[in-house]
Amino acid sequence: MKIAVKILPKSEVLDSQGRAVAKILKDHGQKLDECRVGRYVVLEVPESDQNKALAQAQKMAEFVLYNPLIETFELEVL
Repeated sequence: MKIAVKILPKSEVLDSQGRAVAKILKDHGQKLDECRVGRYVVLEVPESDQNKALAQAQKMAEFVLYNPLIETFELEVL
């Protein structure tokens, strides 16, 4: 089963890459309030039960994929 892990900086953490992207977009006439840049990881786990696959993906995300001090993550079944 494929599980997507969306990792973003916490809202209270300065996202310098997101600010740079927002500045470039605004400099080119695009209108936006905010831009946050993160990572998108797709895990394929050998599990057919959705709850077990999500639990396994969460364990992996908490182990190595994100930094709980500065990031949050969300899981999505693909």
